[in-house]
Amino acid sequence: MNANAVQAGLFVMVVALLVKPVGAYLERVFERRQTFLDAVLLPIERWIHRLVGVDCLREMDWKRYSLAFGTFGLVNIVLLYFALRWQATFPWFFPKAVTTPMTQNLAANTAVSFATTTTWQAYAGETTMSYFSQLLLAGQNFLAGAAGLAVGVAFVRGYARERTTEIGNFWVDLIRAVLWVLLPVSLVGSLFLIAQGVPMNFRPYTIAHTVEGAAQIIAQGPVAALELIKNLGTNGGGFFNANGAHPFENPTPLTNFIDRRDSRRIHTHFRTHGGPTRRRVGAFLDDDCAICRRIARVQLG
Repeated sequence: MNANAVQAGLFVMVVALLVKPVGAYLERVFERRQTFLDAVLLPIERWIHRLVGVDCLREMDWKRYSLAFGTFGLVNIVLLYFALRWQATFPWFFPKAVTTPMTQNLAANTAVSFATTTTWQAYAGETTMSYFSQLLLAGQNFLAGAAGLAVGVAFVRGYARERTTEIGNFWVDLIRAVLWVLLPVSLVGSLFLIAQGVPMNFRPYTIAHTVEGAAQIIAQGPVAALELIKNLGTNGGGFFNANGAHPFENPTPLTNFIDRRDSRRIHTHFRTHGGPTRRRVGAFLDDDCAICRRIARVQLG
């Protein structure tokens, strides 16, 4: 049995073992039940609620929830667009390395793509984005991933609740998705990636000289900050043009395993979230996935 088969088998086993505990944790987070992170995160959550004026006890129907979700996405698109267009005015912009112009079309494409978790990467990160822009994209991965997770939770509530039109509060779900789910896993995972050799610095690109005497530019930067959340939020859009095939993004078999695991972490466990009606919700999601697979077979012939 080769190493690839062993890694694939281990991957499936870990996914299966974590389905129930992670699904139960998601349920506790979004139903506002006690978790082991509450002592640290509840004060931060209350402070954010006061800052942005969120009433955590006021729920929304699907119309208000959808409006909040759409408004949040549009604001992110606009802010990210202008930040990318003006990246030369922000820190950590190295004009000798960032040689690809940030055109209107490219900035709009990138902003829309990252704000909708489509993350179609139409650029080479090492020659197009400054470190500051890469961090903005990492932040957008958190926000867009959390928004998608919030909508998924609202969908489960809508399917599970029978005697109410309310499906939660988008802003409360968004904040909880960031603080309780994406941020803790990303912090721990990023530290692991750094220990495995993924760069996390803000130094200018290194110019190396080959044995033939030619100069070679070696890109680096805050790679670990982006790498974990791009997979955790199923966003894609790597730091480098080669994405996960670049040795600075994926230097070891362990990082490869973690990258694959993170890209399946959230939605794999969603079928176990839903409280007393989780079996009904899980069955519905299984049917939904089966339909998607049938459509894919038809499309692929």
